[in-house]
Amino acid sequence: MLETSESVSFKRLKWHCRRGMLELDLLLEPFLDEVYLTLDEDDKARFYKLIECEDQDLFLWFMQKEVPVDPDLARIVDIILTRVQPDNHRS
Repeated sequence: MLETSESVSFKRLKWHCRRGMLELDLLLEPFLDEVYLTLDEDDKARFYKLIECEDQDLFLWFMQKEVPVDPDLARIVDIILTRVQPDNHRS
């Protein structure tokens, strides 16, 4: 079944992207709205995995203070940073 911005799974994911920490909300919600539906199924699964992580870890990864040990999480963090903040991202 094709996921759309109107599907229940997408709306549930959007709710999970609202973290209550401005720095995370400014990355996760625009990424979900603008990029998520264009990802392949593996990267979508990585995004779901990322959303399950703790806010403190997400903050450190997105502020580029740490890199996730899990290569799947490292990949999706890099994709988000590149797509949402292309001018500020350092590979």
